[in-house]
Amino acid sequence: MTITHEHPACILALDTCTESCSAALQYQSQIYAELADAPREHSQRLLPMVDSVLKKAGISVDKVTAIAYGRGPGSFTGIRICTSMTQGLALGLDIPVIGISTLAAMAQMAIREYQAEQVLCTIDARMGEVYWGQFVAIDGIATLVGKEMVSAPTEVQLQLDTETPIVGCGTGFDAYPELLSLGAGILVLDAVKYPDARAMLILAEIGIKGGLATTVDALEPVYLRDTVTWKKLPGRE
Repeated sequence: MTITHEHPACILALDTCTESCSAALQYQSQIYAELADAPREHSQRLLPMVDSVLKKAGISVDKVTAIAYGRGPGSFTGIRICTSMTQGLALGLDIPVIGISTLAAMAQMAIREYQAEQVLCTIDARMGEVYWGQFVAIDGIATLVGKEMVSAPTEVQLQLDTETPIVGCGTGFDAYPELLSLGAGILVLDAVKYPDARAMLILAEIGIKGGLATTVDALEPVYLRDTVTWKKLPGRE
């Protein structure tokens, strides 16, 4: 497979890393999407969603030229479902893949739909911890400040400008209300609680142009916790 940095003709985006499950397709400058809050049903719901967006676009799956997948952080099981289904589809189609951060996807949705300029994204990591990342809008694109982290809520350290509004997204704020004390200007956006595959499309397009797409063999989920490892399908090195 040859990985090109050109504008891909058709991107399929998939995410099952949190309680939400979503699929989106970008084809001929149009976006087709499916979204469901369906905990524990991701493995049953995702492929029908893919079929639905393809049908809405009026194309077959062999028109897809790249797959963007939710790489985490999030639910271990959800990340594995997303990466496994991406692996299976991409192998069959012989097309490149690109991993998109679930935190970045939430930030991008807040920036695109709600004109956020600074975003603190959090996902409840259980065991008294939270996955978190800080983003600023640069030319309308979510840009990471520092690193994505997993820590106790009390260890979250803001690098954003606390003198100007900060939008909060994700389940971490529900699980750990003390996160609101990080800055008086944090406004939690309940409408963006989970990542959405629609927001992944622009991040994937930029990443592909920037040379970040890989072959499926280099697919790499991100758990943030070092105790979890990813195992590829049998026979893949």
